Amino acid sequence: MRAETASSMETPLVAVLEPGYADYMPEQEAIRPFGARVLAVPAEEDAVSALADKNVFAVLIRERRVDAALYDRFPGLKLILRYGVGVDNVDLDKARERGIYVANIPDYGAENEVSDHAVALYLAVARRVVARDGEVRQGKWGIGQLSPIPGHRNATLGLIGFGRIARAACERFRALGFSRVLVSDPNLDGRTTETFGVEAAAIDDLCRTADVVSLHAPLTAQTRNIIDARRIALMKKSAILVNVSRGGLVDETALAAALREKRIFGAGIDVFETEPPASDNPLLSSPNTVLSDHCGWYSEASVGELQRRAGAELARVLAGSPPQNWVNQW
Repeated sequence: MRAETASSMETPLVAVLEPGYADYMPEQEAIRPFGARVLAVPAEEDAVSALADKNVFAVLIRERRVDAALYDRFPGLKLILRYGVGVDNVDLDKARERGIYVANIPDYGAENEVSDHAVALYLAVARRVVARDGEVRQGKWGIGQLSPIPGHRNATLGLIGFGRIARAACERFRALGFSRVLVSDPNLDGRTTETFGVEAAAIDDLCRTADVVSLHAPLTAQTRNIIDARRIALMKKSAILVNVSRGGLVDETALAAALREKRIFGAGIDVFETEPPASDNPLLSSPNTVLSDHCGWYSEASVGELQRRAGAELARVLAGSPPQNWVNQW
């Protein structure tokens, strides 16, 4: 489906403020019975401002920040729908005050993709895959023993957060030979630890003990910089940090310093405090660090399911019901 132009739109209008998918046919088909249409809007503020006189019923976002200024711009707004899980980029309280639903899509099946990506980053760091690739292309050979490469048989995994993605990651790391799994999650109970064969641990103890620390927590006021300079200092010199969750969980400056000074072995990072990262972000020049562009969630299959579920949420609200995954409930 080609994106509609603003002049052709009828009410109600669903505005995609961060176009990034090939088309929006799944969403359009879901809302067509309600006479609604999808409009993909460039990220530039001028393009968004041009919608001020339109009946914008819903806004679909990914990483864009949404605050009171946007709510003021669209007085008929009823729904902010986040493609994905985290909603730390949305002012939930202001939306609640104005009776605007905020919903996310946490269950589109990306736990396989994200957990695969966590393991891929770990292996790339531990096996020095990226560095070896570059050196071989430079004509070097017989370099396998020049730098340490840790094994993972009988190693200890530390998971911060234990939702669907962390549980899928737990299975994958175990398949590699990790024999012990420590979990720090305020919602962890005895039944869950028994079911999954994991051990509850305080974050500090987890950081001291784990060979790999993998982050799977939401970003909140309580979890921001949960991995800071103090906790990084607790980690083993051979430890690897993996973050496929939210960039704000890690103090990037402290992590870069630890990597530069070889106080930890390495890091695999898919998410950043600011995305895309600024050119002076210290992680961009950190040694034994493998970086990716917040793509852990992505596969063609996961995107298709994400868009289908987005369409279902839009249709649900257009029909007069609250969204299924209503985040800012009142």
